[in-house]
Amino acid sequence: MKTILAAWAAIVLCPLLVFGQSDQRQWTIDEVFRLNSAFKSFGTIHWMEGGKKFSYMDGDTATKQRNIYSYTVADGKREILLDASLVVGKDDGKKMRIGSYEWSADGENILVTGTLTARRTKTGGRFGLYNVKTKTFRMVRDSGEQAIIKLSPDGKKIGFVRGNNLFAMDVASGKETQLTFDGSDNVLNGKFDWVYEEEFSIIDGWQWSPDSKQIAFWRLDQSAVPTFPLVRYPRDDSHAVLETMRYPKAGDRNSLVQIGVINLENNETLWLNLGTNPDIYVPRIQWTNDPNVLCVQRLNRGQDTLDLLFANTLTGSLRTILTETDSAWLEVERDDLTFLKKSKQFVWVSYKDGFTHIYFYSFDGKIVRQITKGAWDVSDVLGVDEERGIVIFSAAKESPLERHVYSIKLDGTGIKRLTKEAGWHSASLSPDKSVMIDTYSNAVEPTQIWLKKTDGSTTATLVANSLDSWKGLPLTQHSFFTFKTQDSFELNGFMLKPANFSPTKKYPVLMFVYGAGGQTVVNRWGGRNYLWYQLLAQQGYIVVSVDPRGTDGRGKAFRQSTNRQLGLPNTKDLIEAAKYLGSLPYIDASRIGIWGWSGGGYHTLMAMTYGAEFFKTGIAVAAVTDFKFYDTIWTERYMDTPQSNPEGYKVTSPITYASKLKGNLLIVHGTMDDNVHWQNVIVFEDELIKQGKQFETLFYPGRTHGIGDAAAQKHLFTKMTNFILEKL
Repeated sequence: MKTILAAWAAIVLCPLLVFGQSDQRQWTIDEVFRLNSAFKSFGTIHWMEGGKKFSYMDGDTATKQRNIYSYTVADGKREILLDASLVVGKDDGKKMRIGSYEWSADGENILVTGTLTARRTKTGGRFGLYNVKTKTFRMVRDSGEQAIIKLSPDGKKIGFVRGNNLFAMDVASGKETQLTFDGSDNVLNGKFDWVYEEEFSIIDGWQWSPDSKQIAFWRLDQSAVPTFPLVRYPRDDSHAVLETMRYPKAGDRNSLVQIGVINLENNETLWLNLGTNPDIYVPRIQWTNDPNVLCVQRLNRGQDTLDLLFANTLTGSLRTILTETDSAWLEVERDDLTFLKKSKQFVWVSYKDGFTHIYFYSFDGKIVRQITKGAWDVSDVLGVDEERGIVIFSAAKESPLERHVYSIKLDGTGIKRLTKEAGWHSASLSPDKSVMIDTYSNAVEPTQIWLKKTDGSTTATLVANSLDSWKGLPLTQHSFFTFKTQDSFELNGFMLKPANFSPTKKYPVLMFVYGAGGQTVVNRWGGRNYLWYQLLAQQGYIVVSVDPRGTDGRGKAFRQSTNRQLGLPNTKDLIEAAKYLGSLPYIDASRIGIWGWSGGGYHTLMAMTYGAEFFKTGIAVAAVTDFKFYDTIWTERYMDTPQSNPEGYKVTSPITYASKLKGNLLIVHGTMDDNVHWQNVIVFEDELIKQGKQFETLFYPGRTHGIGDAAAQKHLFTKMTNFILEKL
């Protein structure tokens, strides 16, 4: 691998906004958390009447319950659809907190459910039906055993998973029918194992057919997947409690996957023949508009070949529609497939020309045309308006730092930008594609939510957050910058300077990094971290983040430049960033620190060991310390298996460079982290001890990867603040 030298060119500083200085108030950790919790958001949105109305959940401050409201697009009228006080159990009369809800297709009933915490929140627990016309609620199931609860398209049945088996219930009679019978701790029907949920971003393991006559589902047999122990230390018991989870680490055996289709008229299951190789993934299934044709995405273990298959669910026959291949990897983390209703055609998103773009295909697998083109990435296909013949999508077309919403004709002409405000936009389209809910923010302006027409004009403000409560607090000077490395990679960064910044002074720098795909340098509101940086800036620190190679939004070459050596080129980029910062006249090159969480924790450890000469202080939270300790799907996508790439795993592990540590290091981890296991920190710290290196450890008993409870969060940010003030 080529050593990156410190050569800089085309350095650009782009001021964004400068706030005035005030010494009236002091930033504190309590202030950071109080202000962050004060921002308003918007509950789950469901469109009604084709787009004339939408419903959403919102809290009632008086009752501390979440009601369901409706909003009329034409006149902005808001009214309560479902008062949470009506949602009570039939057996105990106790109120049920509304966790999620779903409309019946005829708009007459609302299915109300609780939620279960998983890698991503899913419906679960008790559930009931609210009749909008009669304004009456009936609890359908009082027990909390159900999960992934959904109404059939015709509204006559409710399906759910219980005991890892699928069930269907007749709404009118309440009669249950069990559909699968082999569910167990090892066999999962209609739900996912840990690694599918985490790395393919899916929680819903079964789907109704469009005509409500069939159910397609995943069956995962995880009996061969190794178990990992997690130990809980209860306060009220003298003995520790051992909890085990199925977790496939890189190179381990995965769950065996099958796709079944249940015919609800005879309750028989048809199993699809997915080929002779059992070591595969099925990251997505999706019904076409034909109720007897299911689309299955089959991905090989190496994640460089994806087949799009059409299955006839009456005969079981499969045909390959298209095959995507890549020299490095393919990523299946978005729902990039849209079937047109009026023709046997579909819209598909691919990296094939070097950037993520939208393609138009016929059902025989032939490309009709490439719809979008250019040196920029499409982020999401938001919808296809067949009446007007346009696709509405979001993309990083203006800049990798921003996301905007666009429309383009299906023939690839007439692209229009629909969002004008510089910053980050995400949108929810109405079914008739006439209006959208635009969630917007920029780096110095918190989230605003607007109702807009799809010509881009704003019709109403739904949520308005402001900085009024910050009056008297000093706010940073915020700017974006770029620099070019010697091997011609241009890197983006942001810089937050103290409100009373003086170019004649020397300032210490704290760098923030994630670097494992996700961007941190974006023109988007930064939430709690951004508020914490205000505190550090008031204490005289400059805060910087740089997106190294491998991050999103900049095309295939930039994204895949870390193939089979994930973390090493990224770390070299961070070192170059430190060298550049140290060359600026107002930065003290001897006082550069770095911190990050999860993937950012990993990069912090790499910076503090491999790049030890350039970083004085580091804080690594929930850090991976060797990719062989992480899961199959994510790790092997970028690194292949440890068996096939042993050198790649060695040179990308901070453990390899532990002897180089010379700065101040704080390592933070939750003892019940089921994502990045406690094993990571144990092995790394053991190597530091063997090498005679001093460091500090802070562990959070019983906490998982996010260390998410309020008490632990405040404790952590207090500790990190003090550590920075003392060591940097």
